[in-house]
Amino acid sequence: MALQISATNPEHPALLLELPWQTPLEEWPEEYLVPLPRGISRHIVRYARAGDEVIAVKELAERPALREYQLLRDLDRLAIPAVDALAVVTGRTGTAGEALEPVLVTRHLGGSLPYRSMFETTLRPATMHRLMDALAVLLVRLHLAGFAWGDCSLSNTLFRRDAGAYAAYLVDAETGELHPRLSEGQRDYDLDLARVNISGELLDLEASGALHPSVDPIDFGTEICARYRSLWEELTRTSVYPAGKYHYIERRIRRLNDLGFDVAEMQIEHASNGDTVTFVPKVVDAGHHQRQLLRLTGLDAEENQARRLLNDLESWMATQDDYAPGDPLGARPEVLAHRWVREVFRPTVRAVPVELRGAMDPAEIYHELLEHRWYLSERAQHDIGLDTAVADYVEHVLPKARQTLQPTAD
Repeated sequence: MALQISATNPEHPALLLELPWQTPLEEWPEEYLVPLPRGISRHIVRYARAGDEVIAVKELAERPALREYQLLRDLDRLAIPAVDALAVVTGRTGTAGEALEPVLVTRHLGGSLPYRSMFETTLRPATMHRLMDALAVLLVRLHLAGFAWGDCSLSNTLFRRDAGAYAAYLVDAETGELHPRLSEGQRDYDLDLARVNISGELLDLEASGALHPSVDPIDFGTEICARYRSLWEELTRTSVYPAGKYHYIERRIRRLNDLGFDVAEMQIEHASNGDTVTFVPKVVDAGHHQRQLLRLTGLDAEENQARRLLNDLESWMATQDDYAPGDPLGARPEVLAHRWVREVFRPTVRAVPVELRGAMDPAEIYHELLEHRWYLSERAQHDIGLDTAVADYVEHVLPKARQTLQPTAD
């Protein structure tokens, strides 16, 4: 059989032809390889250079190679975080005419690391919790798309830190199955495999002395189950909010925040019986919100202030007619963010008299107003709006705060 290269891009076959396919992958000369850290795999995997791209090459039988290639393409179509499938190379023969295994070629995920490389310097427990959160987010997203992984583990995941966010990417789809919808039993099976695999991998790290002494491998394996179930429930339960009760949406955002997740994207669908809300979670690192708010709006705020303002910005953007995530014809987030500053943030802050602001900066004032609106809306059981919140805050809250801050006479 002649060498065959099935590729997603017409340019790739010509680049891939330069590689030594007549040599078993384990024996590829160093001149073709790129020295990058590799995770544990049941197959032989090497990183190589094809033109300007770094690729991962994995040897496996033809049928599973073609199957995984198609699954990875399906996941890309569904916008699931996974490595990009570039090609499958079949019909390989050695210099003596012997048959060699086909290979699956994927694009190397820039800036990513396998978990063992991350543990070369002992990770703090807090960082490990964030990595488990990222893996829980990935597993939830896979299940929402109808993908049963079949072998969720740290070894089959790549982690990347991007602009303060931790993200997990599926790197091995060999055992996966794509369905229109997963049953509860299929999800539970995947979750139980994840628990066992992760605990086992952490026990190996513990035995090698690479695990923080305060980390219990069994507890961490169980933790991902709890994080997954909490997130799944919060994301998948149907919520239809009556008109005028947008503080209910904020309540759900707060619950996600309490779970350790932030809202990366929010979609509101208008219907006759109310508004349906869909959330997309994101795992973030310290300082992320400050950087994100500064990039989008130019506002410089403390981390907690920035987080609160970004939640309000996201809620406001979702109500705009020209907000269409992923639609090239929709308004860009930066455009909407500056509109929010001009039409919402600045007018609201200016409604608070300068003489009553004290030492509070604009971001803190707006944060306080959002908190006050939340409190009044919960008490009234409907969204009272910012104008009402500002008026009540100026009349009832600020005067008391100023009296408290004024020095008393001796």
